[in-house]
Amino acid sequence: MKNSKFGQALEKYSIYFILVLMFLLCSLLNKNFLSSRNIINIARQLTVGIILAYGEMLLVISGLIDLSVGSVLALAGCLSIYSFYATKSILVAMLVAIGVGVGCNLINAVLVTHFGVPAFIATLAMQMAARGAALYSTNGQNLLQLGNYVNVGQGSIGVIPVPVIFMVVITVIIWYIVNHTRYGRSLYAIGGNEAAAVASGINVKRSKYITYVINGILAGIAGVIFMSRVNAGLPNGAVGYEMEGLTATIVGGTSFSGGIGTTMGTLAGAFIIGFLNNIMNLNGVDSYVQQMVKGLIIAVAVVFDIRSKSRKTRKVILVEDDKKEK
Repeated sequence: MKNSKFGQALEKYSIYFILVLMFLLCSLLNKNFLSSRNIINIARQLTVGIILAYGEMLLVISGLIDLSVGSVLALAGCLSIYSFYATKSILVAMLVAIGVGVGCNLINAVLVTHFGVPAFIATLAMQMAARGAALYSTNGQNLLQLGNYVNVGQGSIGVIPVPVIFMVVITVIIWYIVNHTRYGRSLYAIGGNEAAAVASGINVKRSKYITYVINGILAGIAGVIFMSRVNAGLPNGAVGYEMEGLTATIVGGTSFSGGIGTTMGTLAGAFIIGFLNNIMNLNGVDSYVQQMVKGLIIAVAVVFDIRSKSRKTRKVILVEDDKKEK
């Protein structure tokens, strides 16, 4: 019984054990890792990826995906800079970015829910369309001279970077939505068995729309933070950032088959990847090798997910068989 409880606890909290071990290992591998400057730098760099990961997490839990978020981020960020040029208002720029993110994701939602287009295909099409729109709107040129716009990504309140404050607030909001709202509970039902969710009275289409809208809001906010952090509007920026978000989501324990995932697990997954990237950079590991390592981590995480789900399925079958025999 004790071994069973220990095994369950180990499986449930394994991502946090891995995070602690990764932190300790990194601190041993390089003396600069534990410096306050490096830790703050890690947190600042991870902010955009974590915000995007929350959107991917909500989608993956409900059996969906978004391959367009990097391109949508770039379009939202560039258009927000144009609005800042015109108004000199960071608030207006943020609202424009959110509006662009939501607009793109509503198109994704319509394609997926009303036309039955697989989310993979719908968001792949949006990936190309949004990137093209970003390049067209800027004539393929970077936008410079951002002025106070950079305060969103480079500013600090005391010793805490502004992007980290955004990340913490968004983490709390997403955690509450997932754990304490009817909508959050519906995501697990839809991802676990969509037909059963429909039969139980869940408005699946509405939940999918809400999920894509939240994903759009997060992409818009991430767009402003990203552009202000690099101090330029980059229409070719954030390429591959959808994979950054998905990697954190999958490493954090969200199941690609849907119905399983947590906010704090996703946060832990993002920091595991962030610590790994940081220690490889500090130790001068070749960038190509870093890509191979990240690819291996994704593969291991997916294999673990598949094996874990298979074990749970076998346990359910055995329990049902025992009940039938009794």
